[in-house]
Amino acid sequence: MGGSGADGTSTGKRPNEQLGSWFVRSGWSKGELARQVNRRARQIGAHHISTDTSRVRRWLDGEQPREPIPRILSELFSERFGTVVAVEDLGLRTAHQAPSVSGVDLPWAGPQTVSLLSEFSRSDLMLARRGFLGTSLALSAGPALIEPMQRWLVPSPPAEPASPQESAGAVRRSARLSAPELDLLESTTVMFRQWDAQCGGGLRRKAVVGQLHEVTDLLQEPQPAHVAKRLFRCAAELAELAGWMSYDVGLQPTAQKYFVLGLHAAKEAGDKPLGSYILSSMSRQMIHLGRPDDALELIHLAQYGSRDCATPRTQAMLYAMEARAYANMGQPSKTKRAVRMAEDVFVDALECDAPEPDWIRFFSEAELNGENAHSYRDLAYVAGRSPSYASLAEPVMERAVELFSEDKVYQRSYALNLVGMATVYLLKREPEQATQLAGQALSIARRVRSERVNNRLRKTVDTAARDFGDVAEVVHLTDRLTAQLPEVAEAV
Repeated sequence: MGGSGADGTSTGKRPNEQLGSWFVRSGWSKGELARQVNRRARQIGAHHISTDTSRVRRWLDGEQPREPIPRILSELFSERFGTVVAVEDLGLRTAHQAPSVSGVDLPWAGPQTVSLLSEFSRSDLMLARRGFLGTSLALSAGPALIEPMQRWLVPSPPAEPASPQESAGAVRRSARLSAPELDLLESTTVMFRQWDAQCGGGLRRKAVVGQLHEVTDLLQEPQPAHVAKRLFRCAAELAELAGWMSYDVGLQPTAQKYFVLGLHAAKEAGDKPLGSYILSSMSRQMIHLGRPDDALELIHLAQYGSRDCATPRTQAMLYAMEARAYANMGQPSKTKRAVRMAEDVFVDALECDAPEPDWIRFFSEAELNGENAHSYRDLAYVAGRSPSYASLAEPVMERAVELFSEDKVYQRSYALNLVGMATVYLLKREPEQATQLAGQALSIARRVRSERVNNRLRKTVDTAARDFGDVAEVVHLTDRLTAQLPEVAEAV
């Protein structure tokens, strides 16, 4: 295959030391990397890609591959190392793309927000093969992510008042969108959210994206101000949910884009608590990607932006996420303080009779315990598998598992906390108890379409096999996992 084949350009003059460094640390062979690139290419519909060991060698020697190879390599190395490995970090060039497609630094204005939501959701629906849209995106992190999000707090310029003729025309054209129809749109979002909690992000993601696209169509028509505000709120909730579902199935760049667009829509709706919730989802994603510093910045931005209007339940959720960020940064005193704040404020939430939006109702006593237990568990890992932090996590995680076992809706959360409890037992060097809980999680994972659950379960079982490979229960669970949950796709 020549140097200007389907998946490469002319060979460079010097070896690509950046790519070589990541490649050596990955532990992959050239053949294994080639196979992974080909497999990911097939998943995204890029059937013209056919990579082999000689092609990988040329990349290491300095050849610059064409898209979508740089994006695929970025995703594979990000997954391997649990952190964002950008195309530029690999010493590769990527095709220039307009910010509307690839970036997060977008205009904070209503018409542009609607246009970008429409464009992105339409692309997602048209390029429906798993991951295809993600190859045109790059994850943002660090200042490139945080600085644009800080503009969420900057007041928007006042909109120019419509003329009497325009206002009358808007009323006439939007008369078909009645209050009951708006209610139905909002109730549909509630239904989608329940499906996600019960069945995972893989089952109804495209339906949510389709609904979001329909709402943006309505926003592209002239609407009375009160109708537009409700539609923007609905678009924000759907965009957050589409991002959450994308995150759950492993489409990380796609998830981040939806979160950012959702935050823009929340600002247009004037809904600061909803904006803080979207920022908390972005924070959770950054923790997942090994960027706790970014996660903390996002949470602090959410707390500051909603300090005077968020309900106690929302504030408790933000404190719990703050604890997760501090734990992953290895700061025990700040983690414990944030955990206590989450617990104290949650008591206020239970005593508060004020109505709350549906999007925060997930944050129950079970969820509070699960988040705080995972903070202690994360501290244990950061502190070198500390048994003392594992002991702090154990009773809190047990309470979360107990509460989730009684809930028929939040099945994914139940599975995640079973896996979390299993990791605590592994930290305590009790593999028999760990495998029992992981086995229960496996039964749920087979029903819930969530790559997040699948990947955490696989990693936990791999850890058990590495540390306790001679224990019969571990051997049995490893065989059962291989048979019942085959690895058919990778998460970013």
